[in-house]
Amino acid sequence: MSVENTHYGAERIGELLLNCKSIYFIGIGGINMSSLAHLSMKKGYRVGGSDRACTELCRRLEECGIEVNYCHDEKNAHGYDAFVYTVAIGADNPEYIYAKANGLPLISRADYLGYIMTDYSVRVGVSGMHGKSTCTSMCAEILIGCDSSPTVLSGAELPCMSGAYCVGDSENFVFEACEYMDSFLDFNPTVAVILNIEMDHVDYFHSMEQIRASFRKYAALTGKNGYAVYNADDKEVVRALEGYEGTGISFGLSEGACVRAVNICNDGGCYSFDIVFDGEYFCHVSMRVSGYHNIYNALAAAAACRLCGASAQDIAMGLGGFCGACRRMEYKGSVGGANVYDDYAHHPTEISATLRGAKEMAKGRLVVVYQPHTYSRTAALFDEFAAAFDSCDEVIFADIYAAREVNTFGVDTRQLAEKIGGKARYGGSFERCAELLTDTLGAGDVGIVMGAGDVYKVFDYLDFEV
Repeated sequence: MSVENTHYGAERIGELLLNCKSIYFIGIGGINMSSLAHLSMKKGYRVGGSDRACTELCRRLEECGIEVNYCHDEKNAHGYDAFVYTVAIGADNPEYIYAKANGLPLISRADYLGYIMTDYSVRVGVSGMHGKSTCTSMCAEILIGCDSSPTVLSGAELPCMSGAYCVGDSENFVFEACEYMDSFLDFNPTVAVILNIEMDHVDYFHSMEQIRASFRKYAALTGKNGYAVYNADDKEVVRALEGYEGTGISFGLSEGACVRAVNICNDGGCYSFDIVFDGEYFCHVSMRVSGYHNIYNALAAAAACRLCGASAQDIAMGLGGFCGACRRMEYKGSVGGANVYDDYAHHPTEISATLRGAKEMAKGRLVVVYQPHTYSRTAALFDEFAAAFDSCDEVIFADIYAAREVNTFGVDTRQLAEKIGGKARYGGSFERCAELLTDTLGAGDVGIVMGAGDVYKVFDYLDFEV
């Protein structure tokens, strides 16, 4: 049985932490939890935590003097004043039980982040089903590049931050706002960015109406003096913002958008365009990342960063210098004369958009290794997944990444391969997928290892050229 998000609110958490000098993070190894641990240490707390596996993120925590335990045990929790946990842990977690039994503050990750951000006057929360990490990273590139000293919490690592977070001394706080289990409703944005809305997280959301209602509540958190930066070309986003009482700033390609991209040119899958604000020329942008969808991410980042005080020149330079985020079409090396990339896409829309962009830059064939994320998503969007690989020449399926689920849906990737037909093959294990990818790739091809689970382990079995 999983634990649930707390919903204390910032004021109550401030009271709970008033006399606390140490915080223990249960599930510290994730990218969001590890960033919060670093941020907490910067704020003067003694920090420790636990996770099941020793990862690179955990090693970095230890290098900074943070104690990390690689098992969950009550003894680990002794001596800590407060506890922050991820909802991925079970209610039977011994550290969670210890804190609860001793009446110590127990705060969910989302609730704690909502409290942390109240120290900043400009709080930009980037939400949407797709593109959150990329757009957040673009904002970071812009604001760090113009020396505005932001604090940023991203869901992906960035070269300009040497990690997934940075701590600045300005009033600007940029963060990823995830909709899963309504966790973003614990946040306190002054600027709510909404990139897109569609059906996802079917283990929690059961209808589009429920999803729209969730995003409507999220936007409302900004209050009447806040801003919603939203996609004018996404009808579900527009519907979700009906009745919004703050200031709406729309972005898109349609003529009615406040922030538009015009004069769009395609150079081998990377796009250049002019940004227009309220009908007036603002700046010219030449992107270094591929994909038409990244035009939308760039427009959203431009609108949000303008509210943070960035100039037209700052925005043009930041977007032009953005080379991508970790696991977002991240170049890994060459195999058999083919360039191989790592990508996080795990929803049919993300997959389709990424593959269209990759196809534009491929001189030869486009070959994909894909690992679906969760049985529920694969079953609910089965036909959409089958159609998502239209742009690639071959696709190799790894077994489904279960995450928090048991396969009660009777779905597997053999069925996906059969549904697609000739160009699809079942690999199963990472080693077998790597063998099939190596045998398939040739000079000029592009290979992508794709998924939100642990499919990156395929790289352990690839022989990259020096």
